Amino acid sequence: MKKAVFIGVLDIAGFEIFEFNGFEQLCINFCNEKLQQFFNHHMFVLEQEEYLKEGIDWEMVDFGMDLQSCITMFEKPLGIVAILEEESLFPKATDKTFEEKLKANHLGKSPSFAKAQHKTDKNAHFGIIHYAGTVSYNVTGWLEKNKDPLNDTVVELLKSGSNKLISHCFRDHPGQGREEEGDKKGKKKKGGGGKTVSSFYTQQLNSLMTTLHATEPPFYPMHHSQQP
Repeated sequence: MKKAVFIGVLDIAGFEIFEFNGFEQLCINFCNEKLQQFFNHHMFVLEQEEYLKEGIDWEMVDFGMDLQSCITMFEKPLGIVAILEEESLFPKATDKTFEEKLKANHLGKSPSFAKAQHKTDKNAHFGIIHYAGTVSYNVTGWLEKNKDPLNDTVVELLKSGSNKLISHCFRDHPGQGREEEGDKKGKKKKGGGGKTVSSFYTQQLNSLMTTLHATEPPFYPMHHSQQP
């Protein structure tokens, strides 16, 4: 395998906990959960293992920062992402059936899944206990958002246009004719997946985590200067 040498900078954004938390907040917070787990593993697990390798008299300490149960709830079969994907592709599914399926599979069964808190959003449907705090989510419109009903012809025009930024933004969207073109060459595009936001999002997040696990990352705190 060819070794790639590069320097990358990943700015880890904070969790989003608003008065109204929707599909966008779920995606951002799930990503942060994965990145925080990656950080915790390097800072609290691998670092201590390095002490032992160097012969330092050290007793392993469990800092209670393992976020895997929450991550598993998102990623497992019939997890949050899988249920969202399934309901988005089912013609008769509604926001209500999506909510009911989530609760049937996770309420009282997954430790990170909770009843919604209605302090800021009286119509919130469920809560997730993230490491940064409990977030109550409102599922209104999630299925329609996840279907991403963007016309393939329009996408193809955007991808083939002269504006490099727009073309770059849509580079991973299948558009039109991509599968046919691949079939003619006898090749299948890797990581095609379904045409939903959650499928593209999951592929990109997994690709990011694969890259991170193949690197030796240092971590630096961000300092924001206060303007008078």
